[in-house]
Amino acid sequence: MERNTDVLRPYGVFACIAPFNFPLALSTGMSAAALVAGNAVVYKPAEEAPWTGLKLYEVYRDAGLPAGVFNYLPGSGEVAGETLWRHSGVDGVVFTGSKAVGMHIFQGLSRDWIKPCLLEMGGKNAAIVLDSADLDAAAEGVTRSAFGLQNQKCSATSRVYVHQRVAQPFVEKLVERTKALKLGDPTERDVVFGPVINAAAVERFRRAVARARREGKIVLGGQQLGGEPFDHGHYVAPTIAELPLSSSLFREELFVPILAVGEVSGLEEAIVEVNKVEYGLTAGIFSKKAEEIERFFDEVDAGVCYVNKRTGATTGAWPGAQPFCGWKGSGSTGKGGCGPYYVVQFLREQSRTVIEESR
Repeated sequence: MERNTDVLRPYGVFACIAPFNFPLALSTGMSAAALVAGNAVVYKPAEEAPWTGLKLYEVYRDAGLPAGVFNYLPGSGEVAGETLWRHSGVDGVVFTGSKAVGMHIFQGLSRDWIKPCLLEMGGKNAAIVLDSADLDAAAEGVTRSAFGLQNQKCSATSRVYVHQRVAQPFVEKLVERTKALKLGDPTERDVVFGPVINAAAVERFRRAVARARREGKIVLGGQQLGGEPFDHGHYVAPTIAELPLSSSLFREELFVPILAVGEVSGLEEAIVEVNKVEYGLTAGIFSKKAEEIERFFDEVDAGVCYVNKRTGATTGAWPGAQPFCGWKGSGSTGKGGCGPYYVVQFLREQSRTVIEESR
């Protein structure tokens, strides 16, 4: 008689390399999935947020995890991160960060055999605003998604394709809402727009603004902010630029608060433009027509799609509701964090067959 069973088993040790922008939420999601699946974790927080990483370590320790199951390794990406994922004792990597670093890890990880490599690598996320859209909802959704957290999140809206028939009134509403944002110290409750992470981000902002001025028109913003309350930190203005569709600012991930706006003749052209980039994380559409919405779902290259989302055109995924699954250069597995297929990626399958003597 033959008895067959099939089980999922942990790989062993996962390197968990986290970003600065959601230092607790993303670190917790990645590490908890690895731990629940039975793996040990060596965790390297972002070098800009080591204190948050230490607090996460203390939570796991105080919850009763045995010593050595969750390990805290602060340091720079170039030294601590590189040494960690290259270590022969690491059986898999889970990483959130830039596409450049993610691809570097992916291409170098599997030297002797293929190891699991779960990557979430950012995006160049687009919102489409069609002529049937509620323009007030669209302007609010794009403003929230483009300038919340200063555009320093991989799901942020960084480009908008708006139907040429409604482009002028939409941009006017967008500017009005952006001007109303309270800028300043992010620890103050009513402030919704704070500083960017470091001086390098300011420099990226300056270069992108200069390019936008050459290629199109700055409608709002475009400057670094100084004086009270902007003396302490790296502050730049939320910026809206009207650009030709050929501009590289529609394709390059910047991680700074610059929103590129371009006009299209309709949904077909909009989808073509949305899909031109190497990323495929989130996308949104504002339309009242069911056939346009269905075509958007069927043809857009993005793992997380939203329709008429006033609270954030391309942002705001909730655990258990919207799995965070990046396509193309935004992810390595096509299965997202906080979704039903996430934890199983930290496990490997084993088929077991036992031949028993007949009685």
